[in-house]
Amino acid sequence: MLSVLLTHKRSIFAFIFLACAALLSTAYYMEYVQGLDPCPLCMAQRLVFMALAITALIGLVHGSTGLANKIYASVLTLFALGGAAIATRQVWLQSLPADQVPACGPGFDYIMGAFPLLKAVETLWKGSGSCAEVVWQFLGLSIAGWALVWFVGFALLGIYQALRKFPKVS
Repeated sequence: MLSVLLTHKRSIFAFIFLACAALLSTAYYMEYVQGLDPCPLCMAQRLVFMALAITALIGLVHGSTGLANKIYASVLTLFALGGAAIATRQVWLQSLPADQVPACGPGFDYIMGAFPLLKAVETLWKGSGSCAEVVWQFLGLSIAGWALVWFVGFALLGIYQALRKFPKVS
């Protein structure tokens, strides 16, 4: 399976699109079925997963091996690195002692609707008390920890896709 993923020109984009769709489906299941409320940083990570899915879908449908492929892969890598930064921030917040956790702040919708864009990004980046809560774990990693693993994996796949050479078709 890994050899197919790494050899076909569209397979990395297909994998990233399907993985993001599965991750987002899981997030919505956890929110609406299990009742877990996402914090502002979780919502920001969801937006990045959506951006990754859209970029991967465009790369999949276009299927270019030339400059367009490098552009899609580079954009995908940048989104993944941005998502990794957000997830890293949340993992760091989750590791803080209870007395150093920031106070709970407003929700994602309020932040995005009430503040100008730069102030909203600054407020999101600071995080809140809800961002520091670990409400679910699997194999010792929180949701933010798993998001970080996926973002790093997507960034590595994006770099590979951007740098790899495709055989010339005659």
